[in-house]
Amino acid sequence: MRAWTITLPGTWSTISKDCVSWREWTSGWSLVAPGVPRWRLAYAQTHPQRVSEMVLRGIFTLRKQELSWYYQDGASRFFPDKWERVLSILSEEERKDVIAAYRQRLTSPDLQVQLEAAKLWSVWEGETVTLLPSDASASFGEDDFALAFARIENHYFSHQGFLDSDDQLLSNVPLIRHIPAVIVHGRYDMACQVQNAWDLAKAWPEAELHIVEGQGTPRMNRVFCTS
Repeated sequence: MRAWTITLPGTWSTISKDCVSWREWTSGWSLVAPGVPRWRLAYAQTHPQRVSEMVLRGIFTLRKQELSWYYQDGASRFFPDKWERVLSILSEEERKDVIAAYRQRLTSPDLQVQLEAAKLWSVWEGETVTLLPSDASASFGEDDFALAFARIENHYFSHQGFLDSDDQLLSNVPLIRHIPAVIVHGRYDMACQVQNAWDLAKAWPEAELHIVEGQGTPRMNRVFCTS
């Protein structure tokens, strides 16, 4: 079997080129896949001629307000006990910028320091991505997964996804308004607020927005599988 690697970490420009090569290598592909949730809009806006339709879920546009909500002051108010674990390894000064503080640990030369931070970062998302408990959260604490997940995610968040401006993914919507699109978002998604989907739909009136009651990110996967 032929293998294909998208090099990470890297800039959006690098990822975009890799995605183009990947698409040309395969007979076809889908932007529905949740494995690239932060690339779909950016890829389509960069290569609108290569996209025929889009199904988007878990909208996250990498705006500062979205990062602040999940890693500073927002989701922490719903999960103060779990947030306290995230803060437990940080000094009072470091707590003013949690993403930056974790970046220092995730890039430490000491693997144990990396792993401790990675598991705290990863488990925070696994346990709080939805208001309702999820069986999927247990896997977020596995060493290999946590280290890869936390380092890649924190790298992009530290650089705001290597986008050119805070609202790039919304301000560039006119480039893709001709593409048929469906936006599906769980109201209980705590990592990606439903406000994000609402803002995208407002900028993209041709898109079809579905807000799914009582659902967060993990359960949204089941919605897709059964729809």
